Amino acid sequence: MAAGALYIKIALTAGGRGDTIDIPTFSSFCLEAFTQDHPASRKKGCMSLKADGLNSNAALAAHIQYMYHRSFGPRSGGSSGYAPRGGRRPAGGGSRSGGGRPQSRSGGGRNFGGQRIDTARFINKAVVVEEQAVFNPIHAFNDFQIEESLKKNITAKGYVHPTPIQDSAIPHVLRGEDVVGIANTGTGKTAAFLIPLINKVLKDRNQRILIMVPTRELAQQIEEEFWGFANYMRIGAVTCVGGANINPQINMLRRKPNFVIGTPGRLKDIMERRVLDLSGFQTVVLDEADRMLDMGFIDDMKFILGQMARERHTLFFSATLSRDIEMLIGSFLNNPIRISVKTGDTSKNVDQDVVRVSGKNKVDVLHDLLTQPGFSKVLVFGRTKHGVEKLSQLLNDRGVKAESIHGNKTQSKRERALSGFKGNRVQVLVATDVAARGIDVDNVSHVINYDIPTTYEDYVHRIGRTGRAGKGGKALTFID
Repeated sequence: MAAGALYIKIALTAGGRGDTIDIPTFSSFCLEAFTQDHPASRKKGCMSLKADGLNSNAALAAHIQYMYHRSFGPRSGGSSGYAPRGGRRPAGGGSRSGGGRPQSRSGGGRNFGGQRIDTARFINKAVVVEEQAVFNPIHAFNDFQIEESLKKNITAKGYVHPTPIQDSAIPHVLRGEDVVGIANTGTGKTAAFLIPLINKVLKDRNQRILIMVPTRELAQQIEEEFWGFANYMRIGAVTCVGGANINPQINMLRRKPNFVIGTPGRLKDIMERRVLDLSGFQTVVLDEADRMLDMGFIDDMKFILGQMARERHTLFFSATLSRDIEMLIGSFLNNPIRISVKTGDTSKNVDQDVVRVSGKNKVDVLHDLLTQPGFSKVLVFGRTKHGVEKLSQLLNDRGVKAESIHGNKTQSKRERALSGFKGNRVQVLVATDVAARGIDVDNVSHVINYDIPTTYEDYVHRIGRTGRAGKGGKALTFID
């Protein structure tokens, strides 16, 4: 055996038992891995698997090998080169733009990143907006037991009646209860926690609150919402995200603002510089926590939460709730109130359909769509940073005003691209999934999945950028 060879110990489990079982009946596996010449590299993990199709030892071994590299491989920098059952890693490690061949073929379903997505789920006719039932909230914003100055700012923003998640969650947050809130994208989750937490600070200026999010765009969106609610209140806030100069963020933190909004990586970096001490923070919000797990931030999240007081006020808000998040809830929340106001996986306002490329040049197909009437403000999703950048350049070469947003761009360039899209100076914004949770733009006419998302949850969040605030929208997914 060569030096550094990988050793893996595997224990299959079914119904909590560790005895020998038939392959088709197992529900999960635990593994322990280390290299021969580096015993300290030991890693452990448990994960659940769908056993359908694993009817042989060879199939089981291949799938476990894939799951191991997916879970314990490098957190960034590309794929390990392993693919799930029935799939094959494309040359170059990612999606192709510029008319390249699509990554997979349609056959009723697809395996991407280990999840099989039935393409029928990409087709759904929108419910006519005018026929939707009108939500009758129990409260008006003036009914909530909050400070008058906050009520004035809420009114100034044009808010009269709370959305379902706001109507249900705000009273519990005001009472200091831990909350797990699940609601469709675009239904006002941000205000559901900002309003009661700003009120908390108004009552006690010593309160400090941490809001942790997966992306820079979402952090900035939350800060923008915050200043609308906290106008003229002398409450401080700082956003700590990567891709931006860390020094101004450090200077703001030294003033001890009441609200700190940030991404896990930058927050951990600042903590390790001993600029941010979380022992005095009494409240934490994890927004889109499932996405943070998807992006590999689980260890950073645990480290950050571990630096806070055990007796704290903890809030989870997301459009989806994964099994891993359930485990975090059990570890970090205290008898939380669970609130779910989801009406379905995707908004009823979004008309969803597929575009069959059938071997055509994908850029040609996309360009033809963008020149049609009604495609006025289009968000296009690709899978890789390189593919997204290349696609935006190709569209500009064809006379389509397009910008791109992805992890390789500096914060200033991302802000400029998003500003141009919001201000209708560009017709198309091409983005990776890392930006899906943070893009809050009014009147997006279409979402186009140029590359199929890795999971159905990512699909939900992508198309949630259109059909917002009761308006209609369209989502199109390219398939072969």
